[in-house]
Amino acid sequence: MSTIKSLIVFPLLKVHQIIIEPKRVKATYSIQKKDGTLVSNDLIYTYNQVYFSKKNAQDVNLASMMLSQVALNYGLFFETIEFDGLFEEVDKRFLKDMTENTSKEILVNKFFTKNEFLKPPFDSIQPEKLSKYTAANLIFVNTQFKDLKVEKTSCITNKNEYAILSSGGKDSLLTYGIIKEIGEAHPVFINESGRHWFTAVNAHNYFRENEPNTVKPWCNSDRIFNWMVKQMPFIKENFQNIRADIYPIRLWTVAVFLFGVLPVARKRGIGNILIGNEYDTTVKGNHNGISHYNALYDQSKYFDNALTRYYQKKGWDIYQYSVLRSLSELLILKILVKRYPDLQKLQVSCHAAHEKDGKMLPCGNCEKCRRIVGMLNALDEDPKRCGYNDDQIIKGLEALAKHSVKQIGSDAAHLYHLLLSKSLIQKNEHTTKLAKEHNEIVKLRFDNERSMLSDLPNHIRKPLLDIFIKYSDGIVQLRERKWHTFTIEKEELETSYFLNKENERTT
Repeated sequence: MSTIKSLIVFPLLKVHQIIIEPKRVKATYSIQKKDGTLVSNDLIYTYNQVYFSKKNAQDVNLASMMLSQVALNYGLFFETIEFDGLFEEVDKRFLKDMTENTSKEILVNKFFTKNEFLKPPFDSIQPEKLSKYTAANLIFVNTQFKDLKVEKTSCITNKNEYAILSSGGKDSLLTYGIIKEIGEAHPVFINESGRHWFTAVNAHNYFRENEPNTVKPWCNSDRIFNWMVKQMPFIKENFQNIRADIYPIRLWTVAVFLFGVLPVARKRGIGNILIGNEYDTTVKGNHNGISHYNALYDQSKYFDNALTRYYQKKGWDIYQYSVLRSLSELLILKILVKRYPDLQKLQVSCHAAHEKDGKMLPCGNCEKCRRIVGMLNALDEDPKRCGYNDDQIIKGLEALAKHSVKQIGSDAAHLYHLLLSKSLIQKNEHTTKLAKEHNEIVKLRFDNERSMLSDLPNHIRKPLLDIFIKYSDGIVQLRERKWHTFTIEKEELETSYFLNKENERTT
């Protein structure tokens, strides 16, 4: 049986040899193995406009942070991780804190729980509560940019402009639809080098033709992630052939794309960065006394709040949040399909999408697909609108009658309640056991952990609620484990933003 220390399989990871070009930044990731050999690969971001100058300390600093994010997934596996670039103390603190949080998340959610990618005996590491989970010593050097110094900035941004981390999913499509009504939207599609880009193709092609603010940076992080996995001796060699809804190791993923949005937001003076995450992505768990975020930290409100604090410390005047935190997945899809049907046609919520006649189509077989088919049917909408055919719809509903969906219990129960009440799925032991009415699912939900009105900046609260209330069945608040109907008062729409009253930490 292996121990946590057995995961330290390499002496050194270096993120170095940074190259800054007007439209491209690059860093070399070098792994020193125990036998002294060195293997390397390059992480690259490219843009179709000028965003960087190697003579500008702010640009070099931001590039250094962008190119470091992938490495935060590997604190458990190296004795030392060396970052060679231009960093401030606030950057170093952020990287250390997020590496520690990610190390714990990976340990709990990839090694202490079932992970079919692991070889024995690494699939049976016993849980152990530690004071520190990151094995690597993080060190920072500056071999290339000693002539540059990052001066403290104090920017003023436009709070009516919103950069949206965009894809073909319902969350980012709804976010765009809303912002297009109430502000100026800047969709940023990070074009991954892998197949994940397939989910974004339909939406990006439409936005490219219809939204002049659309940006499409390119990043090869998928290749670096896969290359890193191939180096790990505890991962099965055939990992690419294993069908699973999880990645073998990584959990710090959203930030890799998010930092690719920052050059756009900084150059355009944008005051808001929006990530489409709903109510059920903020989850706290406990595994053998070890607190964690159920592998969803970078989709939680805690992540958004931590990034906002980082931006404020940098003097950037940027706020990061999701406008969808009070909504269930079902309510998100309802608003999207009822209010923005032309955007909903672009939806591809499937990581096994494929191309046909120049358009990306969902596979129709995965858990995500059956969930979307089920929700659209429950909403009396046609899944064919976003690419499902009749056969896939029938099979999706049949699959729901045999297998559950990845939603929190109340959300799944209410979906099955709706499907059964409309005779859309077979009534059997599985479906009747799952089905239960939870009316709060189609209401705006607020509670002190997952969704607080004060998590939203003042300027967006009223216009958001004006839209949401037209499609929800009211507003509820969680008190003493029960949902209570309440009314949002005018004063609550004007109270100070959370930074003035919270001091959250992630670790």
